Amino acid sequence: MKLVLKNPENFASQRINIFKKEVPCLDTAWHYHPEYELLYISQSTGIRFVGDNVSHFYPGELVLVGSYLPHLWRNDEAYYESDGNLMVKTIVLKFTSNFIGEGTFDNTEFIGIKNLLEQSNFGVSFDKSISEELHNELLEITELPKGKQTINLLNILYRLSLCKEEEKTILSSTDMRQFSNENPDRLDNVIRYISDNYKSDISLKDVSDIACMTTNSFCRFFKKMTNKSFTEFLNEIRIRNASRMLIQENTPISEICYNVGYKSIPNFNKQFKSVMGDTPKNYRYKL
Repeated sequence: MKLVLKNPENFASQRINIFKKEVPCLDTAWHYHPEYELLYISQSTGIRFVGDNVSHFYPGELVLVGSYLPHLWRNDEAYYESDGNLMVKTIVLKFTSNFIGEGTFDNTEFIGIKNLLEQSNFGVSFDKSISEELHNELLEITELPKGKQTINLLNILYRLSLCKEEEKTILSSTDMRQFSNENPDRLDNVIRYISDNYKSDISLKDVSDIACMTTNSFCRFFKKMTNKSFTEFLNEIRIRNASRMLIQENTPISEICYNVGYKSIPNFNKQFKSVMGDTPKNYRYKL
């Protein structure tokens, strides 16, 4: 009797999942999963959270997120307006460490990919020049059969593994991988609340109530899950939005200060320099 391999396509799909998303806005929750994820954003802007890193993202974003590393991409406010016409376009490549076979990346010829995957435990953002080189391949891979997707994914990872250190940025400052389901919904609700209300006065009591915790318990929980205090996290959200306004708008700096929730210009300048490494004025003029 002839031996037949049944459903080879299903076998491949269990190890890789590659798809295109064209939606009005990104509304995923703060989450993590056992698969690695390479995310390419060809059209969209907003703020991303990877581990303890908070940064603004723009078209051309290419980020590799490691297994069990918490992450969230959240669009700018305009994307969530009911009468808006903005559109998000992304390519998502999710894969397991053994998508090409058990122990493949332990072989000497693939040591570069193994090192890259280890770096992705902290999240890796690639320069726009790299994403531009891979643009066509990333768009085309979603239309290919699973076998060809597997081959092309391996080639993309190999090319990314050859990137120079100055062509990529390690995102999270510490290993923030989560291997248990310890209240991910609770943290997601808090992050959403802060992201939606950063312009207003937000107290520690407010976010503790959202999490249904005492303030002391919440402080310990939030620090453990994000590696930041609530105040540090709120400041980063405000400053990242301020940096976007400085780039995209001609609004006076003093007005931006109040628009992102600060009541004192000196304090705004201090917090901006702490997060961005420069004053708002210098940051705007350098761009």
